[in-house]
Amino acid sequence: MIITKRQPVSVGEMITEEYLGPLQITQGQLAEAMGVSRRTVNELCTGKRAVTVDTALMLAKVFENTPDFWLNLQRRNDIWAALHSPKRKAKIEKARPIRESAVQTS
Repeated sequence: MIITKRQPVSVGEMITEEYLGPLQITQGQLAEAMGVSRRTVNELCTGKRAVTVDTALMLAKVFENTPDFWLNLQRRNDIWAALHSPKRKAKIEKARPIRESAVQTS
């Protein structure tokens, strides 16, 4: 996996810039098409809500693409955020391969 210094495109940015704008639809119209509240769509668009499997399936159906597309966008951003948060990165760096851990406890 390639980790970049620049934050990947967010789900919200993708929805807003690549779908809502070009298709000339509102968050309300998207919410109606998905069968969710406008608040849910707004929270996706502003990065306050993460894409779940259910949401990815709905977005894929509405925009006629795949749930993997949406889940991969979310995954890339989650990994980037974890590796660019000093506290989270420090915790991750403490992890050791299981073989190394097993040898130390024997």
